[in-house]
Amino acid sequence: MDSKGKRIGILIVLCTMLVIMAAVAAVNYNRLMGKDKKTSAAGSTESISTQLIEADGKVHGADLSAFMKDSEFFDADVPKGSSQTTYEEVDENGETVRSLTVLASSVERDIRVKIIDDKGDTVAGQEFVVEVADTGVYVDDDKDGVILITDIKPGEYSVSLDKQPGFKVPESPVNVRVKSIVSYMVIDDINYFVHEESEVDILKEDTASEQIDSEDEDETQYTALLDMEEERENAVQLGIDVSKWNGKIDWEIVKAEGVDFAIIRCGYRGSSSGWLIEDPYFYENLEGAKKAGVKVGIYFFTQATDLVEAVEEASMVVSLIGDRGIEYPVFIDTEGAGGNGRADNLDPGTRTAVVNAFCRTIQNAGFEAGVYASRNWYLNQLNVDELGDMKIWLAEYRQTPEYEGRYDMWQYTSSGSVAGIEGRVDLNISYLGID
Repeated sequence: MDSKGKRIGILIVLCTMLVIMAAVAAVNYNRLMGKDKKTSAAGSTESISTQLIEADGKVHGADLSAFMKDSEFFDADVPKGSSQTTYEEVDENGETVRSLTVLASSVERDIRVKIIDDKGDTVAGQEFVVEVADTGVYVDDDKDGVILITDIKPGEYSVSLDKQPGFKVPESPVNVRVKSIVSYMVIDDINYFVHEESEVDILKEDTASEQIDSEDEDETQYTALLDMEEERENAVQLGIDVSKWNGKIDWEIVKAEGVDFAIIRCGYRGSSSGWLIEDPYFYENLEGAKKAGVKVGIYFFTQATDLVEAVEEASMVVSLIGDRGIEYPVFIDTEGAGGNGRADNLDPGTRTAVVNAFCRTIQNAGFEAGVYASRNWYLNQLNVDELGDMKIWLAEYRQTPEYEGRYDMWQYTSSGSVAGIEGRVDLNISYLGID
């Protein structure tokens, strides 16, 4: 064999040996890996079989925090202030659609409709249209969310709200029973008709006169809390009446000064708009007085022009009092509004009917009721003999009242001074015998 043939032969032998060695290595590797898997499985089984289960059910030696290393265990973080799911309905332009509710009630031959949103707020700024079945269509012309329909025959009616862009209106009509006469019962949904002062022009609406007629006061009036120790044995009490005009009051000091009771204004009817408006200091005064141990009564400045409005006013008072107990009566204040009030020109008969409607509604709600007026007002603007058993609160600013009729409380000055109250304050004496 020549040298060239030898080289070829050696090369073939070497290649064959490399192939054999690779095959052997592969077989051994597979055997080795199979053995490791068996050993691992055996070890795992042996580990489970030999682990101890403790009394609380946990495996002894287990890594109980292992889940912290699992990136998929926790939900993804949601940025603060955002929500994963929204339930707001939107229109084709992506604008939020507000759901509406229609409220309907009746006091006497009327239907009172109020439109509120899903937050319970009156929806203003929209010209809503409602249809009363078999009666007609009515428009919220002033866009205040309230529609008052008058001169409706007694009976059952259904009220539907027409579609309005940007709003979801009720699919079904709301039913209401129109009453034939005033029942002097509290209107359940009256709180939806009560406004805050921020919604009105205060100068036009809160025009309660601060002065009584000149013939009902003179320079002999007292301007301080009276020293009546002898009469206190007969349960005569000293008090004040207050409203937002008195500002913030330190009731603890007021009580220490000798004030036994306070008649607090809860609200008024607007002299111009006729809206029911809450006194912004009512709850603060009510809670402050009660906490200090001062007995409490309530008054409301009326501008009602008929029986229906009187029932509305009384209903508002009852709603604002809620379940808070009061010791003194609820009074209707029939003062004039300086000639600017919507009720200033009522005749005595109509005014007396309004006062009685208010008081009867208050009584039906479980409270004592009374009337506040000056001597001249009782003599010339009311038919006192028609007031029945209502409590009479007289305003007459002199040392001794000249009013000859019955009265249960006497407001003897509007120029009083009591520590804890800045400025002037009305001062009163009560003969009601409330200890």
